[in-house]
Amino acid sequence: MSRSPGPVGAVTTTLDATAEERVAAQIGRWLEAVFDAVAQTRADTAALLARVAAEGRRPATVDLAGLRPGLHARLARDELVSGVGFVAAPGLLADVPGWLEWWQTTAEGDVRPLLPDLDPDQSAYSDYTHWDWFTLPRDTGRRAVAGPYVDYLCSDEYSLTLSAPVRVAGRFAGVAAADVYLRHFEAAALPLLRELPGPAHLVNARGRVAASANPAHLAGSLTKGPDFAAVLEHGRVDTFEGVRLVPCRGVPLVLVVPVV
Repeated sequence: MSRSPGPVGAVTTTLDATAEERVAAQIGRWLEAVFDAVAQTRADTAALLARVAAEGRRPATVDLAGLRPGLHARLARDELVSGVGFVAAPGLLADVPGWLEWWQTTAEGDVRPLLPDLDPDQSAYSDYTHWDWFTLPRDTGRRAVAGPYVDYLCSDEYSLTLSAPVRVAGRFAGVAAADVYLRHFEAAALPLLRELPGPAHLVNARGRVAASANPAHLAGSLTKGPDFAAVLEHGRVDTFEGVRLVPCRGVPLVLVVPVV
């Protein structure tokens, strides 16, 4: 399913912003739209789990079916989103050890559920709690961009996963998340990156490259050296050994460009 997040180069920031800041702001707006889908899923999930708790019982997989109308609507509406759902923390549900209430689009544009094999005796990917999209929100309490990585659990596609923690009564219950196929994100981002005067790339908080117009930093590779997490935390443009680090307007990606 190939959808464009909007006119390439449609950047509407202040006139005195640098070219790098304008590109970072545009990419931030695209991913903020995906995070909106994550936030809506988180709100729906927290409300559902709170209602179940008020009934004096633990939630079960049948309860999570109540999320489906909203998940289907987000897949139909939201640009770049290829999969969306809630991933339960182990032990949250009464009837299964773990669960993904996850829906995704096919190449033909149909919406279908993910039916993963979570049997540890049968599947090498049954323990989803080690993936960055789960551990980063759980450990930091913040939303995160994980990847790009080959998503063997959901789609076998090279993907980015945007996620945020779901908490109920102060306790971690799991994560709300949305997938973006890397090929769709790169198709949107690369024309902007190529407009910059030097070879540029985008990295997440751990330095993994999310998109690149720099042949020295391919998508999926690690950029070492700068403290990208600190740049995101401070929200300010910084420099490190000949490169500028430009945070992308509130989303956890950093634009890396050479100082020229």
